[in-house]
Amino acid sequence: QVQLMESGGGLVQPGESHRLSCTTSTSMASISVMGWYRQRPGGDRELAARVARSGPADYGDLVKGRFTISRDNAKNTVYLQMNSLKREDKAVYYCSAGRSYYEIDGWGQGTQATVSS
Repeated sequence: QVQLMESGGGLVQPGESHRLSCTTSTSMASISVMGWYRQRPGGDRELAARVARSGPADYGDLVKGRFTISRDNAKNTVYLQMNSLKREDKAVYYCSAGRSYYEIDGWGQGTQATVSS
């Protein structure tokens, strides 16, 4: 089973940008879909962004236009670039790996991102 390790969480101010990273224990080129989900305080886990090996990325409605997912197969790393951060983006962000958009095979431990002045 693939192991996923997120990094980059921390405290940022509203309006700022921040980037999360997730590294896989196996070759990411063999993983069909990489994704980022988040769980906001008191909420369920929700999609932030996901991207297949080929094809356009897919974003949750609340982050569309502000967040960008990208994958670097050579580095076995997927990134989540978060721009124009809002207080409501505060969440634990989880990296995922799966065979399809709806078949997730592994999760990372999560990394906390807090947006506050």
